[in-house]
Amino acid sequence: MRHRLAALAIIPLLFMAPNAQAASSDPASDSIGDLLMSVITGALPSGPGWNLKATLYHAGAKGVGALDSLGCKVVAMRTVAVDRHLIAPRSVLFIKETVGLKMPDGSPHDGYWYASDVGGAIKGQRIDLYTGAGAHSMVQARGLNLTSLTAIKVGDFKGCPPN
Repeated sequence: MRHRLAALAIIPLLFMAPNAQAASSDPASDSIGDLLMSVITGALPSGPGWNLKATLYHAGAKGVGALDSLGCKVVAMRTVAVDRHLIAPRSVLFIKETVGLKMPDGSPHDGYWYASDVGGAIKGQRIDLYTGAGAHSMVQARGLNLTSLTAIKVGDFKGCPPN
C-alpha cells in the first residue's frame, strides 16, 4: 500500500513538472518507466526535504504587500515564504499535500510552490503559503493539515516565479 501511495504522489512530477523535458524517443531510454520503478523500489530521486508546519497568508492582511522579498509580484497558490537559513530563496518546492487543492482558476494544484518570500515569523521548519487576495482566498486550502507538510526541493528558478 505504501508503494501505491508513493506512486500516486509522484504522478504530478511526471506530467506537470515545470520545464519538464519530453521523454526521449530512444526505446532504450524510458525515463518515466525508470522513475516509476524508483517509486516502487523505494529509491526515489530526491533533493533536500523537510517536514514543515505552515500558515496561510493573503493580500489585505496586515504587513502583506503586493511584492515578495525578491521584488516580484506574489502569485496566489504558488508563492511560499520560507526561512532563508533553511530553504534557499528561488527554490522550487514540491509540497505533496497541496496536490489537488483548487487553484484560483479552478484547476487542481500540481504541488509546485516557489520560495520567493520571507517573513518575520517564518523561522526554522515553518513556511507561509500565499493563497491570494482577501481572507476568502484561504478557503481553497481548507482541509490542508498545516501542522505537517512535506516539502522537497526539486529545483531552482531565475527571475520571478511564473504566474
